[in-house]
Amino acid sequence: MTPTTSTIPTAPTSPESPTNLTAPTTSTTRHVDAGDAGYSKSLKPRHVNMIAIGGAIGTGLFLGAGGRLADAGPSLFVAYAVCGAFAFLVVRALGELVLYRPSSGAFVSYAREFLGEKGAYTAGWMYFLNWATTGIADITAVATYTHYWHLFSDIPQWVIALVALAAVLTVNLISVRIFGELEFWFAIVKVGALLVFMGIAIFLLVTRHPVDGAVPGPSLITDNGGIFPNGLMPMLLIIQGVVFAYASVELVGVTAGETENPEKIMPKAINSIMWRVGLFYVGSVVLLSMLLPWNRYSSGQSPFVTVLSHIGVPAAGSVMNLVVLTAAMSSLNSGLYSTGRILRSMAVSGSAPRFTARMSRTQVPYGGILLTSGMCVLGVGLNFVVPADAFEIVLNFAAIGILATWGMIMVCHLLFWRKTRAGELTRPGYRLPGSPWTELVTLAFLVSVLVLMYADGGAGRTTVLCLPLIAGALVAGWYAIRGRIARVAAGAGD
Repeated sequence: MTPTTSTIPTAPTSPESPTNLTAPTTSTTRHVDAGDAGYSKSLKPRHVNMIAIGGAIGTGLFLGAGGRLADAGPSLFVAYAVCGAFAFLVVRALGELVLYRPSSGAFVSYAREFLGEKGAYTAGWMYFLNWATTGIADITAVATYTHYWHLFSDIPQWVIALVALAAVLTVNLISVRIFGELEFWFAIVKVGALLVFMGIAIFLLVTRHPVDGAVPGPSLITDNGGIFPNGLMPMLLIIQGVVFAYASVELVGVTAGETENPEKIMPKAINSIMWRVGLFYVGSVVLLSMLLPWNRYSSGQSPFVTVLSHIGVPAAGSVMNLVVLTAAMSSLNSGLYSTGRILRSMAVSGSAPRFTARMSRTQVPYGGILLTSGMCVLGVGLNFVVPADAFEIVLNFAAIGILATWGMIMVCHLLFWRKTRAGELTRPGYRLPGSPWTELVTLAFLVSVLVLMYADGGAGRTTVLCLPLIAGALVAGWYAIRGRIARVAAGAGD
């Protein structure tokens, strides 16, 4: 039987020791996760850095910002800034855990170490819920935006969704290096497009070139109700959707198990997330608000396409629409990658189906990738049954998975911090500032998002009311597999 965890004795390390700045050392033992074995170290620094960028720029910005601008007006940039700050704290906490002990199982592996197998089971399956539903949202986005071109308007939405899923699945099954290369170029396209758009927007502002009859400038904000044209509540109610925009930031932690020298690469990649949030999310929304009145945007069209379609360049909307497709494909690509690694970490301990532990000859955990893809196929069916509502339905369930994942990361870091205070473990030099208050405030924020989802009514309230069903499914699943987990653990002690 393959052991799930073990401990390796290490020499005591003084907190003042120079090695404390980089090496993930402990004062007594170091936890080892069997799920980390068998991976190749094929991801290069440029891959990880661009994956970090790609994780901070997704369909939440390209696809969701139009409808949120229409609901909350320019105050959307406040929501992006607040949620972005908490997203950074979450990934910073994960970064410290990564430097303490790099693992492809990421927060599932840390939950196993600090919360036991029940914690790992809960963290893993909630993350799977996150990416299974996000994957459905992504293929829905691909199908929706492909219909922008008349050439594809007669093709059913579910057919386009199925083709997109098949293409990304094939890439993920080949090798991690191919995944890294594809994600690298996806990120290049997204960042490049945003920089070009921002350059065009600044040019329009400086020259005061009319956009759809409106003269760009701060007056479009002040003359149309200010930053909060509909009051504070609409901005608060869109926060659960804004959280979805940052759903991939934790992906950079999952890459640590397939990266050489993560202690050098991770801090740089994680620290850059904060300014990217400020530049791309907050900056883009401010510019969009100064190019057109907020009520000119709609949920049916990307706000970038809305602007570019009205500046006299016929192909501009098509180009940005292609970028939106790239963002959706990138997110789907990341979801299949990360859940494959997370499910394998769970499978070696018995808390996920055995086949999800299987690795290909190219060191790809294909079992978990296929399971996530199977869930996305259900999304293809959703696009067949309710093509108009598919995105909104899965968006809310994805938000629940994200909140659970982020909450688990902060809980794990809090328990890690307590062990370091007790002298059982040693913190690396790269740390989450302000512990334990940072973790507690972040957890309070995540709970408040649930309250806001309920207050929003509609699909958000329905999703929150489904929490007891999700909890019940987790409990039933635990009782169904706990015997297998015990047998695996007993085998580890032989």
